[in-house]
Amino acid sequence: MVAVSRRISLSVLNRLDDSNAFPQQLLHRAFEQEGKLIRKDRALATELVYGVLRWRSRLDWVISQLSTTPVHKIDPFVLNILRLGLFQILFHSRIPPSAAVNDAVKMAKAREPLWVVRFVNGVMRAAVRRGKEIPLPDDRDNPIKAIAVRESHPLWLVERWGERLGIEETKRLCEANNQIPPVTVRANTLKVSRQQLMDSLKKQVSHVTQTPFAPDGLSLRRLRHAIMDLPSFKDGWFQVQDEAAQLITHLLDPSPGETVLDACAGYGGKTGHIAQLMKDRGKVKAMENQSWKLNQLKTSLERLGISSVTMWHHDLSESIPIAHFNSFDRVLLDAPCSGLGVLRRNPDAKWRKTEADLIRLRADQLRFLGCLAPLVKPGGHLVYAVCSLEPEEGEDVVQDFLKNQAQFVIDREPIGVLDMDAGLVDSSGCFRSLPHKQNMDGFFAVRLKRTVT
Repeated sequence: MVAVSRRISLSVLNRLDDSNAFPQQLLHRAFEQEGKLIRKDRALATELVYGVLRWRSRLDWVISQLSTTPVHKIDPFVLNILRLGLFQILFHSRIPPSAAVNDAVKMAKAREPLWVVRFVNGVMRAAVRRGKEIPLPDDRDNPIKAIAVRESHPLWLVERWGERLGIEETKRLCEANNQIPPVTVRANTLKVSRQQLMDSLKKQVSHVTQTPFAPDGLSLRRLRHAIMDLPSFKDGWFQVQDEAAQLITHLLDPSPGETVLDACAGYGGKTGHIAQLMKDRGKVKAMENQSWKLNQLKTSLERLGISSVTMWHHDLSESIPIAHFNSFDRVLLDAPCSGLGVLRRNPDAKWRKTEADLIRLRADQLRFLGCLAPLVKPGGHLVYAVCSLEPEEGEDVVQDFLKNQAQFVIDREPIGVLDMDAGLVDSSGCFRSLPHKQNMDGFFAVRLKRTVT
């Protein structure tokens, strides 16, 4: 029998190749289909899937040195078997290499002819003998290629970062993307203070620290229980949310009594934070085009004890009725984007996105901003945010928007935790967070003000 965690991991990796689903979604479905699984098996399957995705191009480099068949000619099913086995051999000290090899061979036997099984066995055994000794590309010969292989990022992305950031900073960014990030949560100050939450979580989490920038955030490592099983989660004391995402709501700076729109609300992490900063007094509308996300958002808000939010099922690709024009004091557009700023949490995006996606997404982002601009009251604010580091989705979108919307300007006034000394907002008024500098997700955001005239 193949270990259940390895069998699930292979199944998820194969499905990722054929679908647009996210790894966590596929893992969740696989766990449900498997029935009763001990926590250790769930944890290992998750670790193996994300490990292979995180280190895929480095694994493929080693495979290319061990195999007589070029990597691009290896059947995808077989290649995932090799990646999975090699990841355990190279990166997982607690798994005996023999177990990784044996299960790789068994998984190949389940579907492949004998010659393929022998091929898998040969590559895996060669990996045990000399996999850790295989040299990676030399920095001196081609530093961009060396970073792409060593830090397992697509070459096109390393090339553009290298040109914009320089070699050393690109290397640091890629290294940061390969780190497993902490679980970051936001204390729900409608119910509890950050210190009270911290004291409560210390009983279930090995390591709890306060986030350095977001005033209500905590970073958690080595959880002893699943997040949703924690009593403080069930009681609505916190919401899982990265520190950078928390700071975007502070950039919006909503106040009690205002009318606020969270466009593209998704699962509502920022929606709940907006209501929290408004002390649940005022009107918050959560716009989302997928009803199942609105249902999850509603459940989340009920857990948090928030009552000031109403749902708005609407697709921003369609026009907004004129009755909503000049209705909102503040509008947040956390726009659909490439997600290239959150690769440490979503390593699969490294292998899904292309430069062509940046151009396509930019057009959508600019169109969405144009749809939302008339909804802002004169004197009100529109915050544009993306979890991306790429200028096509950031400053280029803002510049094009301002050319077409003369009534808007960038608001450079400092806001509390986002003053200039924090190093997160530059002199042009743009917010940027970087994984390798602030140990948080990579975001770009800007606060735009609609002038009275």
